[in-house]
Amino acid sequence: MALLGCGSVLAQWQWIDNSGNRVFSDTPPPAGVPDKNILKSPGARTAPAPTSETAPAADAAPAAPTTAPKLSGRDDELEAKKKQAEEAEQAKKKAEAAKLAKARAENCERAKRAKTTLDSGVRMATMNAKGEREIMDDNARAAESKRLDAIVRSDCGPLPAPK
Repeated sequence: MALLGCGSVLAQWQWIDNSGNRVFSDTPPPAGVPDKNILKSPGARTAPAPTSETAPAADAAPAAPTTAPKLSGRDDELEAKKKQAEEAEQAKKKAEAAKLAKARAENCERAKRAKTTLDSGVRMATMNAKGEREIMDDNARAAESKRLDAIVRSDCGPLPAPK
C-alpha cells in the first residue's frame, strides 16, 4: 500500500525559483526558470535534470504528437447540445402557450355562460362572507355584468401580443 502512495510523489516537479526557494508542484516550472534550477521532473529518476542541450531536445521530440489534431473552430457535440437545448426550450414555451390558451378558452366559456344567465333576468343569489344567501339587486347585477364583460373581452379575443 505504501508503494502505491509513492507513485504520486514521482509525478512532481521540483525547482528553485528566482528568490532561492524550493518549489514543489505537479505542473512544470514557468518558462523563465533556467534548466540548472530544475531539480526534479516527473520523467527523471535522478535528482538533477540533464544540463546538456541535446538531451532535452531528444526528450521533447517523443512528447510532441506525431499528427496535429485538425481544429475546425466548431465543436459538433457542443452544437448538437445547444440545438437540443433550444428545441427543448421551444417545446417548453409551446406547452406553456397551449396551457395558457386552454385556460383562456375555459375562462371565456365560463364567463359567457354566467353572462347569459345574468342577462336572462332570473333572480340570482350570492353568498356573503357569513355564508348567508343574498338576492342580487340591480346595482349588483350591473357590477357583475361589467365584470363578466371585461372577462369576455380579455379571454375570448385573440391572445395579446407578447411584450
